[in-house]
Amino acid sequence: MDNVTPIIPVILSGGSGTRLWPMSRPEMPKQLLPLTADETMLQLTAQRTPTGAQFAAPVVVANARHADLVEAQLASVAVPAQALILEPVGRNTAPAIALAALAAGAGAAPMLVMPSDHAIADVAAFRAAIARALPLAEAGWLATFGIAPNAPETGYGYIAVADQIAAGVHRVARFVEKPPRERAEAMLAEGGHYWNGGIFLFRADAYLTALGEHAPAMLAAVERAMAAARRDGARIYPDATAFAASPADSIDYAVMEKASRVACVPVNMGWSDVGSWDALHALGAFDAEGNNCRGNVVALDTTDCLLRSTGVRIAMVGVSDLIVVASGNDVLILPRGRSQDVKRLLDAMKDRQ
Repeated sequence: MDNVTPIIPVILSGGSGTRLWPMSRPEMPKQLLPLTADETMLQLTAQRTPTGAQFAAPVVVANARHADLVEAQLASVAVPAQALILEPVGRNTAPAIALAALAAGAGAAPMLVMPSDHAIADVAAFRAAIARALPLAEAGWLATFGIAPNAPETGYGYIAVADQIAAGVHRVARFVEKPPRERAEAMLAEGGHYWNGGIFLFRADAYLTALGEHAPAMLAAVERAMAAARRDGARIYPDATAFAASPADSIDYAVMEKASRVACVPVNMGWSDVGSWDALHALGAFDAEGNNCRGNVVALDTTDCLLRSTGVRIAMVGVSDLIVVASGNDVLILPRGRSQDVKRLLDAMKDRQ
């Protein structure tokens, strides 16, 4: 990538990650945890776009309660943010990205928007996909990255692509909601359908223009919030009242599904949204018995389990296909394949309280 203007990484770190309870909690969500490596998910995300000739220092959008943690984690991997935008309230991804576009100068600088809590095994493939998307983004297109599917997943949205408009880049035909299994199997068999990984590349001004066209009330609220923002070093505190008045919507619904010049770069880069304990188990680091262990764990005659502990010891003998996670005063035990039921558990615990 020999672009003159460095790409500005925009890291979205506002999520709560409740599906990875009990380790992930509102005060310490999954992007701030070391789930797949010694580094946290946020640190790994920042390291994929090291500050230099190709990439500027990142703009990070985060929950205000995590400000100190985010700054400390980025500093420890030598990728400090040029701006840390601290949301007073969550309004989903479309307003969050608009905050970043305004903080980045609202001009022609390309922005690479990345969730802070996804895993990418093949960073070289990711950077090659960015290079393919960049000329289209510089020309005003809104580019997204389609993850090559390896299973008929029903938990992801899909991107259907049309004609090729540049080498390795296709026009988007349509976005597909999370499908039932039969539809997912049909799309996989048909080809030309990719998982929507929620990663984007576009110019700041192109995004703001599209937002103004398709969600003008949202853009107006975000502009008011930034005009009245308080600044403290790299920290930016948007005006709480103005930002709370913004409609809450994702970038997909607010912009990408409605805009006319939307491109997709298919890529196979070992991507996962790490959206459940089962998804984390699938990422591997298995021992000889197929267990994925981390923390204070002892397992004998145990196979194909995910075991995680941040404190109390987990000791297991003669079991298989379990998820066991211990954090603080809580222990989660599930059969593998049932980790989507964590939300049901959280709802049941709220009801009991």
